[in-house]
Amino acid sequence: MTYSERAKQIFREEIAELEKLGASIDSRFDEAVEMIYHCTGKLVVTGIGKTGLIGHKIASSMASTGQPSIFVNAAEAVHGDLGMVSKEDIVLLVSNSGSSNEILGVIAPLRAIGCRLIALTGDEQSPLAKECDLVLSIHVDKEACPLGLAPTTSTTATTLMGDALMICLMEKRHFRAENFALYHPGGALGRQLLGRVKNAMQQAVPRVDIHTPLRELVHEVSDKHLGMTMVYDEDKCVGIITDGDLRRAIERFGDLQVPAEKMMSPTYKRIHKEALLTDALAIMDKYNITTLAVTETPESEAIIGILSIHHIIDFN
Repeated sequence: MTYSERAKQIFREEIAELEKLGASIDSRFDEAVEMIYHCTGKLVVTGIGKTGLIGHKIASSMASTGQPSIFVNAAEAVHGDLGMVSKEDIVLLVSNSGSSNEILGVIAPLRAIGCRLIALTGDEQSPLAKECDLVLSIHVDKEACPLGLAPTTSTTATTLMGDALMICLMEKRHFRAENFALYHPGGALGRQLLGRVKNAMQQAVPRVDIHTPLRELVHEVSDKHLGMTMVYDEDKCVGIITDGDLRRAIERFGDLQVPAEKMMSPTYKRIHKEALLTDALAIMDKYNITTLAVTETPESEAIIGILSIHHIIDFN
């Protein structure tokens, strides 16, 4: 067997175990999501060793998607770091075996503080599971490691369960890309979304006259690569035509000479040039559109540019 064949086998083995774990998820997961969502404090994740590293990732992912979270190393917790925990918090204790001395050693102090405890463990009969308010199982029947010693499938399962929690909480609080940007101002997405419309927009406004026939509109919309064009009556913008409008016009009229005014939408969404790209993305998301007309100020009507979703993606 080649190394590549062996790698594929390892993938299959881990995926099979993860599918079994996914099928076993029950209402306790719902309880965990609700508990964390309604928490008036923060989510504290604690672990040790390799599961500690995954716990750190879970806490970081939660924090970056709107859930106040911190990671506390279990070994450091009993040497002063428990001072970061309050009774309003929920603590997620991560341990595959559920019997790590460092993890078990923090339970009594956490109970004394008064916070609620969720166990993320592979053994529902472990000492950890028996001491927590809620247990989420990450049990797998076997590791991908041929000796059954090195954490492999179990660490993948732990990561995946953390991801599932994070995503469900994101969706419950309607967390969007513009929110994500605020927590990642130094990242690529943050730079994109915290920029200004004026710095990303296209100044050349595609435009046609109200009398422009459908035959010419098809070329105008496709050649400008924006999937739309503004419609003018002399110097006044009176509507917009998108590629969707063109498709509907062809089906409805079947006449390539029908003028723009017969197929345009008289209303269109706009944004002023000083607005943040987060604001633009929020409008696009709300109305399920991909382009906005840009004006000089919120009050002005003259179109000075076009902003598309592609301009936002390409902006840096």
